[in-house]
Amino acid sequence: MKILKGNPTPEELAALVTVIAARAATPTPAPDTDRASNWATYWRNSRTPLHPGPGQWRASAHP
Repeated sequence: MKILKGNPTPEELAALVTVIAARAATPTPAPDTDRASNWATYWRNSRTPLHPGPGQWRASAHP
C-alpha cells in the first residue's frame, strides 16, 4: 500500500489497514437458492385454487 497524498500518523495508518483488512475478511453472502423463480411465482399466483368435492376433478381442467 502506498500513500500518495498527505502525511498520515501511524495511528491513522493502522486504522486504515484495520478497516481494509476487516472488509476483505467479510464473506460475501451466498445467493438465495431457496426462492422460487419468477416464472414459478407467476403461475403460483395466477392459478385459481382447487376446491375438493364431488366432480371437482373435472372442473379443475376448465377454468
